[in-house]
Amino acid sequence: MERRKFLFRSVQASALLLLSGTMFASVLPNINPIKPKKVYAHNLFFWLRKDLSTAEVKDFENFFEGLKKLPYQKNLQYGKPAGSSPRTVLDSTYSYNCAMQFETLEELEAYGKLPEHLALVQKYKPFFEKMLVYDTVYN
Repeated sequence: MERRKFLFRSVQASALLLLSGTMFASVLPNINPIKPKKVYAHNLFFWLRKDLSTAEVKDFENFFEGLKKLPYQKNLQYGKPAGSSPRTVLDSTYSYNCAMQFETLEELEAYGKLPEHLALVQKYKPFFEKMLVYDTVYN
């Protein structure tokens, strides 16, 4: 009799597991998968004028410090070429690089139109002879 109860309960447990597994599997397609969040990278490269004084070059860093205070951008970093070993694919002719991130393309676009951003660009534009911007979206 005990063996019969054991076998019956084992069959019940197996059936329950099978049924719950089937029910769970049928619900899975309806669950929204977590989509990877996109990140918008905004990379700026500046070639400063050759006739700037050391003090003016140092003052140019205030441009980046001002950009750090603006909304939307995240993780703003700036610096000079690293001095890596020369290679045919390496361009270290620029004076400064600035990299920042945005959560959406709309925020990146809005950032570029902020009056404070435009004022900083206007103030420091005479310091550089060339500027390149590379915007990239990462998944």
